[in-house]
Amino acid sequence: MTKIAYDPVKDRLANLVRNSGTLRRIFYFLLNLLFLRSWYLRRIIAQKGDVLDSLGNWDLLDAGCGFGQYDHFILKRFENVHITSIDVKESYLEDNKRFFLKEIEKERIDFKLGDLLNLNLEKKFDLIICIDVLEHIEDDQKVIQNLSSLLKKGGYFLMHSPSHLSEEDGDDDETFVGEHARTGYSKKEIEEKMMIADLLPELTQYTYGKWGRRAWKISIKWPMLVLNKIKLWGLIPLAFYYPVILPITLLLNFADLLSKKKTGNGIFSIAKRI
Repeated sequence: MTKIAYDPVKDRLANLVRNSGTLRRIFYFLLNLLFLRSWYLRRIIAQKGDVLDSLGNWDLLDAGCGFGQYDHFILKRFENVHITSIDVKESYLEDNKRFFLKEIEKERIDFKLGDLLNLNLEKKFDLIICIDVLEHIEDDQKVIQNLSSLLKKGGYFLMHSPSHLSEEDGDDDETFVGEHARTGYSKKEIEEKMMIADLLPELTQYTYGKWGRRAWKISIKWPMLVLNKIKLWGLIPLAFYYPVILPITLLLNFADLLSKKKTGNGIFSIAKRI
């Protein structure tokens, strides 16, 4: 099976937007627009965060912040949140720190280099998000347990990952999961892991169903193939490609968000600390 490298493309894009706040904001906008998981997760974060924000100051841990697009959304959406943003990649953290401390309210976010298998944090959190991280870590149960221990009683843990069906693209042998420790999770498996860590699942739902898979292929997978082959030169043909496929992608994403799904290539779960 052909393994398509995803991380090198992410690193090239990070280099492209590193020194420009304007480019980074545009990059965040495109990530939120094209990645269907962001549609699902921002909806859940908004629901929980609106309640927390109405009660006063609250704390959020972004466990594996990556480019920081969810931190940007959260700081813009909520007035009373303080974010602790952790990642294992120092280069991503330095880029995020430079952007956020210059462009955003710096007193409302802290950045820490950290391994989720060996966390050393003093505070407890009202909400922890862990987005497309667990599939990269062999001992995922320990990570879930570590994060659960950092939640206040009644606090929430939100995760997203590829599902156990994520390799089943249906049209070729190529996959993006070569950098993952596992293919993904079934609903039963992730809920069992949550409950072992004293987390009571509130909602677990598949993402990237029939419509979302089609949107993923035309808006993310095929462009990634181009960027893998010809690197950043691929941005030139993609500048002409995206205006054509963007309306189709948005319609497919809306259809996936509104449809009832028994399976899908992604999965999220929100659980409460008991």
